[in-house]
Amino acid sequence: MGPKSPPAVTEHDLFRLELINMVNRRHELVRLAELVDWSVFEREFGTQFASTTGRPALPARLVSGLLYLKHTFALSDEEVVARWVENPYWQHFCGERYFQHELPCDASSLVRWRQRIGEAGVEWLLTQTIEAAKRSGVVKRESVSTIVLDTTVQPKAIAHPTDSRLLNRAREQLVEAAQECGIGLRQSYVRVGKAAEHRAGRYAHARQYRRMRGEIRRLRTWLGRVIRDVQRKAPEDMPPTLSDRLAVARRLHAQQRDSKNKLYALHAPEVECIAKGKARTPYEFGVKVSVAVTAREGIVVGMRSMPGNPYDGHTVDSALEQVRILTDTTPSIVLADRGYKGATPACGARLILSHTRKLPAKLKRLLKRRQVVEPMIGHMKTDGLLARNWLKGEIGDALHAVLCGAGHNLRMILAYLRVLFVRLILWLVRNDIGNSPNALRLAIVTN
Repeated sequence: MGPKSPPAVTEHDLFRLELINMVNRRHELVRLAELVDWSVFEREFGTQFASTTGRPALPARLVSGLLYLKHTFALSDEEVVARWVENPYWQHFCGERYFQHELPCDASSLVRWRQRIGEAGVEWLLTQTIEAAKRSGVVKRESVSTIVLDTTVQPKAIAHPTDSRLLNRAREQLVEAAQECGIGLRQSYVRVGKAAEHRAGRYAHARQYRRMRGEIRRLRTWLGRVIRDVQRKAPEDMPPTLSDRLAVARRLHAQQRDSKNKLYALHAPEVECIAKGKARTPYEFGVKVSVAVTAREGIVVGMRSMPGNPYDGHTVDSALEQVRILTDTTPSIVLADRGYKGATPACGARLILSHTRKLPAKLKRLLKRRQVVEPMIGHMKTDGLLARNWLKGEIGDALHAVLCGAGHNLRMILAYLRVLFVRLILWLVRNDIGNSPNALRLAIVTN
């Protein structure tokens, strides 16, 4: 069912102070709320709630604002809902007229909203941050024609994968699923399996690798015995939970060191091992993400997850297609590192790689702006949520990547609005307007 219309003003509301009169109108969040076109979300997300039955949906501006705040300030779903109650600026940003003393929604509502709007919906959220950046002056409209492409890893929220832990945990889950279905196993290996996992960890810490491999072989043998025991005793119409656990266990039991498409997490089989080639992080476990930013300002104009760990050059066309959809502009110049060697954009854009020789002086100066994407990715991982993805499945990887780009753009806009306010104060001081408190207050409000 579609969202309810805003409640009408009653006689009790005449004695309540409106939020617009409580907050400072020069605050960056208040000004940011004026830059975002909230009517787009009502129009685009309204088709997702066409039913006339059931409980009315939450207002689109409320949920969109909560998702924006979550990724701008790097919070979880529970934290952003809890802090929303305490902050009048956040409530004004989400479209509330009066200060609210109750939670706007349950944290699980944000999960269902993300699932319902899908990747196309979160791309609308990213598009509106780009438009807000253009309205505020953070990014010039002609800057979209020159972009920088790069890829990074979006790590998944999993423990570091070890063979001993994966084998023992798969056996425990399979035994638990079999017992829930009433299957009596010949032996569950609960006690010896846990002890073998601990011994393997201690042997690895002591660098006694021969003993460690012996414990891993025992764990693999016990997992195979449980798998065969379940297959013999399972009914014809096997429950979905048991069949899923059995398929995961068989896949893990069969994989070897040189196997392709390895399983690194039982609850997230889509996780991939991506080699970084860096001393501090030689390998990361997650999904590859393509990032496109403007070469001049560093505003994110495209961000998309790339499952399957493709070669960087094979992601160019997909990344440029997303940039064209989000900005209605086809880039003419694309700057990238040597990882994109051999790629030719299908849209006709010129791809310039790092360390390219014999370039004109203008393009040589422009190529120096390729490094702007590196600190932008770093900020998204330290100030945003790109360093850890808690959303489930491949669709969770896609949604989280796009929302991290939207949060980065909002942080850039907020920082720009703060600088504008400081420049205003300095201008007032230079013109001796600050000597009169009333004149200073009037100038701040009017500007």
